[in-house]
Amino acid sequence: MSEPSSRMLALLSLLQLRREWSGTVLADRLGVTPRTIRRDVDRLRELGYSVSAVRGSEGGYRLDAGDAVPPLLLDDEQVIALTVALQMVPSVGVDVGDAAERALATLRRIMPDRVRRRVDAVEFASMPTTVDPVDADVLRAMGEAARAREVVRFDYVVDEKVSPVGPPRRVEPHGVVGAGSRWYVVGFDLDRDDWRLFRVDRIRPKMRTGVTFTARDVPGGSAGEFVRRHFRGTASGEWACAGEAAVAAPASAVAPFVGDGVVESLDDGRCRVRIGAWSWAGVAASLLRFDAALSDVEPPELVDTMRTMAGRLEDALP
Repeated sequence: MSEPSSRMLALLSLLQLRREWSGTVLADRLGVTPRTIRRDVDRLRELGYSVSAVRGSEGGYRLDAGDAVPPLLLDDEQVIALTVALQMVPSVGVDVGDAAERALATLRRIMPDRVRRRVDAVEFASMPTTVDPVDADVLRAMGEAARAREVVRFDYVVDEKVSPVGPPRRVEPHGVVGAGSRWYVVGFDLDRDDWRLFRVDRIRPKMRTGVTFTARDVPGGSAGEFVRRHFRGTASGEWACAGEAAVAAPASAVAPFVGDGVVESLDDGRCRVRIGAWSWAGVAASLLRFDAALSDVEPPELVDTMRTMAGRLEDALP
C-alpha cells in the first residue's frame, strides 16, 4: 500500500475511535503537517466519507454517518476479524445466512493475497444452530427500540401447545442479549410492573408506539448480567449449589465439558473439578457424566445427595 493510502487508512481509523479530533493532534499522531491532514480529509470526502469540520481555536474533524456506505478501508486484522465473524453466522441463530455468505465472498474477491493466506489459515465450518433462527427484522426492531428508549407493543407466544399467542405486552426494552443460540429482550413489562425476559423468536411486533421512556436500573447492572442471573435462578448470579470432587481423569480430557466450571490439574493424573447447578442433584449429575471415579467430594450436602441417588439407582436395577 502506498504511503498516502496507508496514511488515509490510519487517519480513518483514528476518526472512528472517538467523536472529535483536533487537526493538530491528528497531525502529531500521523507525523505530518495540518495541511496534509486537510488534504487527506478532502480525499476521504471524495471517497464518500462524511467528515465534518469542527469549529474551535484549533479546528478539528468529526466522522459522521452518511447516506450510503462508502468504500471500507480495513486493515489486515480487521479483515480477518470480519471473515471469522461472518463464518460464525450459522451458529448465532439469526436469519442472515445468505447475506453473510455474499459478504464473505465479496471480501475474499478483493482481499490481498497476504491477507487471504491468513484468512485461509483460520477457515472453519460453523455448526448451524439447532433452534429456528430469529427474524432479523424483529431483532433489529427490538434493538432499535432499546437504543431509542421507545416502548414496544407486541404479542408474545408463551406456549404454542396451550395458546398460539398470549396477551399483548407493553414493554420498555433495555437491551437485546444473545445467549446459547437464542436471542432475548430484557425489558420492564408495564402491565405486570416487573422485569421480564422475552425470547425474540416468540415476539410478534405491533406498530411502533413512538412513546419514549426513562431508562431504569436493570437488576444486576446490565442486560447481559440480568440474563445470566435469570438462567442461574438466583439474585446474585451465582449457582444455587456448587460442589467439587477429584476426578480420575486428566484435566485435558475433562476441561472441554465443564462449561463455566473450574478444572485444576493434580499431580497424579487426576484433576479437581468445581462446578455449579440449580440443585445438588444437578451438581452430582455433572460430575458423574465424566464416567470416571470420584473422590474427595465436597460439601456434605453433595455427599448426601449422591448417597440418595445411589440408592435410587440401586432400586431401579432389576
